[in-house]
Amino acid sequence: MANVTYTDASCVYAGAESPAVDRLNLDIEDGEFMVFVGPSGCGKSTSLRMLAGLEEVSSGRIDIGGRDVTAMPPKDRDIAMVFQNYALYPHMTVADNMGFSLKMSGVNKEDRARRVKEAAALLGLEEFLDRKPKALSGGQRQRVAMGRAIVREPQVFLMDEPLSNLDAKLRVSTRAQIASLQRRLGITTVYVTHDQVEAMTMGDRVAVLKDGLLQQVDTPLNLYANPKNSFVAGFIGSPAMNQFRGTMSQSGVTVGSMTIPISATSRSAAGASKQVTVGVRPEAFTLAPAGQPGLDVVVDVVEELGADAYVYGSLPKGSDVSGGDSGTVVARVDARSVPQRGSTIRLAAEPNSVHLFSADTGERMPL
Repeated sequence: MANVTYTDASCVYAGAESPAVDRLNLDIEDGEFMVFVGPSGCGKSTSLRMLAGLEEVSSGRIDIGGRDVTAMPPKDRDIAMVFQNYALYPHMTVADNMGFSLKMSGVNKEDRARRVKEAAALLGLEEFLDRKPKALSGGQRQRVAMGRAIVREPQVFLMDEPLSNLDAKLRVSTRAQIASLQRRLGITTVYVTHDQVEAMTMGDRVAVLKDGLLQQVDTPLNLYANPKNSFVAGFIGSPAMNQFRGTMSQSGVTVGSMTIPISATSRSAAGASKQVTVGVRPEAFTLAPAGQPGLDVVVDVVEELGADAYVYGSLPKGSDVSGGDSGTVVARVDARSVPQRGSTIRLAAEPNSVHLFSADTGERMPL
């Protein structure tokens, strides 16, 4: 079993005022593809490097396959790491790069050749085995780095933003290849990325971090549909969830001229505060018919993407509604009938698709 367990694992860098990773508790199942995601400086790479043995665990412990590896050197942890910059030896061929770790481990020449050939077949690299890295494209170099990890047959794969040096189109195809390969091999994988779309499309589960703290860990669908707090709600999803300041009353939560009905449980959860944060995904907005209540938005930009179109707008001057940090409102509309730039549209939210968060704590509230 190659399950991974973080138990109150923390990492404090010398001279830092707060931990880079603070009391991380996380269980990763055998064969699972776990993705760490979050903004820059959230602790995702540090969490991975703690597991690899490249950063010291200040407190707590880390287990791999039920074995405490907290103080164990990296070479004894039975892990293989794929780096952002590939880290290939430029003077060696692809075959030599892939088999180098086996050579250093004393694996005989015949076994090395067999394992390199098997990995090359998995990755479509057979025709490149005699080439040097400089003769390969970025995507091919990344596959060589993957092959070097595969031939070691480790308990755990660790990947630190391995696609960040690739262009947008190649990233899409390569992430599908990595996810497919991991499922075929069945090796426990921990993957770090700052790209939430990458996280959502690759991971069996996704762990969202902020300021060194684990915010939520769940399947991609549950993260999207049931975010634990306003940070996760705003981070997961592209375009991001709209968040507005709403006012609580007996009839519901009012945003602009919209009133969203809520339960007595929600009113009780809000306590004395009448201010809440209302979250609406772009696809949960519809264009309100004339004379119907809604949120008035001035159209700034329309992104036409073929099947869909996204309207990016701003609230009219003097509006008493806050549109979050950016002040931008995003709505998905029918690509066949997009509004004109500079026009004012009225958006209505589907009540069953609205999210409610405490204005004080940011925690999710029941509707």
